[in-house]
Amino acid sequence: MERTLIEVAGHAGVCYGVERALRMTRDAAAAAERPVRTLGPLIHNPRVVSELEAAGVGMADELADADTGTVVIRAHGVTPSVIDRARRGGLDVVDATCPYVAKVHRAAERLATEGFQVVVVGESGHPEVEGIVGHAGPGTLVVSDPAELAGAQISRRVGVVVQTTQTDENLAAVVAALVPRATELRVVNTICKATHERQASAAELSARADAMIVIGGRNSGNTRRLVEICAARCARTHHIEDASEIDPEWVARAGLVGVGAGASTPASHIEQVVDALERIVPGAEVSWDRGVGRG
Repeated sequence: MERTLIEVAGHAGVCYGVERALRMTRDAAAAAERPVRTLGPLIHNPRVVSELEAAGVGMADELADADTGTVVIRAHGVTPSVIDRARRGGLDVVDATCPYVAKVHRAAERLATEGFQVVVVGESGHPEVEGIVGHAGPGTLVVSDPAELAGAQISRRVGVVVQTTQTDENLAAVVAALVPRATELRVVNTICKATHERQASAAELSARADAMIVIGGRNSGNTRRLVEICAARCARTHHIEDASEIDPEWVARAGLVGVGAGASTPASHIEQVVDALERIVPGAEVSWDRGVGRG
C-alpha cells in the first residue's frame, strides 16, 4: 500500500475577524488594571474560551455580570443598545465585532431605512443573527430554510441580508422562494470571503479524501456547515474539537486523510491534529502550506 497522505485544506482555520478579536482581547487584558470580560464567548470555540480564561480574561453571560472594568464585544457583534448600556454603565468597551459582521449591520440598517422589510438568511437565536436583527429593527424576519416562508407575512418590498457563515446554496434557495412574492427584491450577499474559501476548499478536498477530519467548536455554525459539506462528499467525515478525540480506526486504510477547520480554529489546534495523525499513521506524508489560506 502506498504511503498515506495527510492534507490540510488550502483555506482552513482562523479568519481575519477571529484573529482580530483575539488580538484585541489579549491587548486589552495586557493593558487593563481592572477586570476584562467578554460578553458571551468571544468566538464559538470552547478551547479558545478556556485558554483566554487561563490568561485572565473572564466571561460575562449578560451585561449585568460585567459591573466594572472592560467588556469585550465578541466577534459575532451585538445589538446597538447593548453597547450604549455598557458605556452608560461606566464600562470600558472594546468592540471586537468582526468587520464583515459590521458590514451586515450597516446593510440591514440601510435597507430598513429605505423602507424594505428585512429578511435575514441565518440561524434564529444565533448571536450574530440577533445582532443583525437589532440593527434592522422591528418587522425583521429570520429564515434558515425556504419552507419557513410559507406562513410568513411578506412585504411587497423585501431586502435580504445573510449571516456571514451561510452557504451560497441556502441564500439562493431563500431568494428563489421570495421572488414570486415580492415586487421589489434587493439582495445584499453578506457571506464573507473567508466562509466561501473554507467551504470551497473543504468541498474540493473531501471529494478526494478517504477520511476527513474537521476541527472546530461544536457550537460553531461555520464549522458545522463544513462538516455537512464534507459529509456529503466523504462518508468517513468526523467533527472534533481536540486531537485527543481522534479514533485511529477513522483513518485506518485511508490513502488520503483530509483535514479542514472552521474559521474560529487557531493554527495551533490544526498542528496538534496533524501531529496526532502522524503518530497514528507513522511515515505519512503531510501536505500543508502554513502560509496560505488561513486569513
